[in-house]
Amino acid sequence: MNTITRRASVLYVLIAAFFVGLGFLLYSFIADGSTWASSRLNTHVFTNRQLAAAGAVLDRSGKVLVETKDGKRVWTSDGTLRKAALHVVGDAEGYISTGVQTLYRSSLIGYNFVNGLYRSAGSSGNNVRLTIDSEVQKTAYNALSGGKGTICAYNYKTGEVLCMVSAPTYDPVYKPRSMNTAPGGAYDGVYMNRFLNGVFTPGSTFKVVTAICALDNIPGVRKRSFTCTGSYKIGGSAVKCNGVHGKLSFERALNVSCNSVFAELAKELGNDKLTATVRQLGFGKNVKVSGALTTKSSFDLHDAAAIDRGWAGIGQHTTLVNPCQMLMLAGAIANGGTAITPYVVADSSKLLDFKGQINKNIQLSETDAKVMRKLMRSNVENYYGDRRFPNLQFCGKTGSAEVIGGRSHAWFFGFSLREDLPVAIVVCLENGGIGLNNAVPAANKVLQAILKMKN
Repeated sequence: MNTITRRASVLYVLIAAFFVGLGFLLYSFIADGSTWASSRLNTHVFTNRQLAAAGAVLDRSGKVLVETKDGKRVWTSDGTLRKAALHVVGDAEGYISTGVQTLYRSSLIGYNFVNGLYRSAGSSGNNVRLTIDSEVQKTAYNALSGGKGTICAYNYKTGEVLCMVSAPTYDPVYKPRSMNTAPGGAYDGVYMNRFLNGVFTPGSTFKVVTAICALDNIPGVRKRSFTCTGSYKIGGSAVKCNGVHGKLSFERALNVSCNSVFAELAKELGNDKLTATVRQLGFGKNVKVSGALTTKSSFDLHDAAAIDRGWAGIGQHTTLVNPCQMLMLAGAIANGGTAITPYVVADSSKLLDFKGQINKNIQLSETDAKVMRKLMRSNVENYYGDRRFPNLQFCGKTGSAEVIGGRSHAWFFGFSLREDLPVAIVVCLENGGIGLNNAVPAANKVLQAILKMKN
């Protein structure tokens, strides 16, 4: 009897183990089935580890950017567009991890839980339509003028990305064989989408953050008068200004981007208050853009001396910001304090899409947004000039971020106040020089292309 009981117990254990294993297999199939199907080892959809059998990637109007023909991946015949859209579309090998051909691979190859990779005759998978416009995308690429950097523009009310370019890039049809050995590091970071994963010294664009902190923590700061003598002394050191501005108001200080005034404000605010505002505005947090995770901005004043805080207040010191974060800040200011997360995939069969949603990481009051709209509009009206942004009613802030061993990064970010053109833009030209001279013209080229698209 004891022998029969022991044998029955062993049998029960084996049966339990079988069902546990079956449950684990089923869970793995549900959780990882799409990953298995889209593996580069799957010869049904990959040839020589390159994506071959998949649906098309289209722009917002339905123009084909890449598709499968006769078992091969075929790109658009427009060479400029191929280079301009590479980081959004992604390469066939999957080196560009944030590209649609990587993130939405399971959708493109037509995988679903019920049918697996079963397809009807003649089908290569599912199409994915993007929000970008091909002509605007090419304009943004050309506006980079062959340099490194990124430009992105989006609808700050809906989150639709109208263009997103990153450079350096390459033509996926004629991929250079010598990218790793190209002189001068011409292809350094070529697989990285700089809008999503780049972090850069922000320079004077960061004065918008310092201004918001001052509005919240220094009573009557908008009515104060400041004096710029060409530098602001803190202890035995000084923050050098870009001019000798004499007496000026808070608004005028932002117009002319006075380092002395904003270093003084940063010193007065202190490490804790400035850091709190930076966190309140979402810096230091990731954002998902159609499934692609951005790199965090960084801001550290832990035990920083007053002189370090002065430099941090004008966007220098150790501060590094992500362009996507700056774009969303511009959008939040334009949108009455509500930040909308950008998205670039308009339509796909993937179960989880990342449409534009309110980004709660950015906490900006409606009052602060209203004031900053006026101040950034004043920058354009009273300093940069509306002639630089025809027909746009534009607001913005430039930056020329000093970096070690090279020219300054040229920055611009801002937004249109036109009700029929709710567009925000960010431009970051690596070692591009002066923001007003280089980033502003690049931004206007893109904005005029968007205006033409809308008309």
